[in-house]
Amino acid sequence: MHAMFDRILALFDTTVPTTPLPPADAKYALGALMVRTAMADKTYLFQEVEEIDRVLAKMYGLKPLEAAKMRAQCEKLEHELPRTADLAAILTENISQEKRETAVAALWDVVYADGNRHAKEGLLLGEIAGLLGVDEATCERIRDEELANWGKTH
Repeated sequence: MHAMFDRILALFDTTVPTTPLPPADAKYALGALMVRTAMADKTYLFQEVEEIDRVLAKMYGLKPLEAAKMRAQCEKLEHELPRTADLAAILTENISQEKRETAVAALWDVVYADGNRHAKEGLLLGEIAGLLGVDEATCERIRDEELANWGKTH
């Protein structure tokens, strides 16, 4: 009788598997910043999720499912590290200036993913670029390049 009761209770077990917290390394920090940038306008649209997955797959040679799993871990890291400066510091300490500019380009890709440039996303991206040591003029040049390429690649 006890075993039957356990099986019945198991049917009602609504425990959701949790996504593990990823290592706080440069790859995951960039992914977390992409998530944060996408959510800056208080929405997190499918197009933005899809773009984050596409960028992660391209940057790190991942298959689509692997990129989606990585993004889920980046979402968790974004939630666990509430200070943008902490995420940016991980990048600044671990990647070259050139790769920081590549990171800014990836963030602009996310900003344009839903077809709109929201002021809050742009402000956050400017803050992140500054934290990464990418000056405003370089950030704007990267933005212009990404916008020009957007129509060609999407």
